[in-house]
Amino acid sequence: MVGELRCYEIFADYFQFYLWDGRYHPDDLGVFTDEECARHVKVAPHALVIMPVRNMTVPVVLDLRDAAPADPNLTEWDHVVDVSLTLPSGELELEAWQEEPIDRISVAPGSYRVRVCLGGLDTLSEDGLEGDDHYRLTLWPAPEAPLTAWKQYVPSPGRP
Repeated sequence: MVGELRCYEIFADYFQFYLWDGRYHPDDLGVFTDEECARHVKVAPHALVIMPVRNMTVPVVLDLRDAAPADPNLTEWDHVVDVSLTLPSGELELEAWQEEPIDRISVAPGSYRVRVCLGGLDTLSEDGLEGDDHYRLTLWPAPEAPLTAWKQYVPSPGRP
């Protein structure tokens, strides 16, 4: 798993896609709070909901690591948070809204951290359909810990 990169083009229907345990994720993710939407990630038991800024196909890189990465380069990203994800089955799935899994990856069962990075957020067209926004999820084994917000995106005036 050392620095294994996987690249995807994901249709973020309803402004969301999921990283979760393939056997134990919840069927109902509940109501999304304003705070979760501002963080662009919702944490649920054995599941993360990633919330891109476009309701379109977006580029996503999944970076699988054996150890924690260095602190993020905050000039490279508009928004960066670290969250915990527990994978009791060791079956990591990446999935779009109401779709079959995009990818299934075997990992060691246990607790992980996921760094959620969003970039290019101010590149969206006025209608929000086009843009050079991009997303990177870095996953590594780690004990559960509270959310760490490295950088919070604040839209430019007139932007969503």
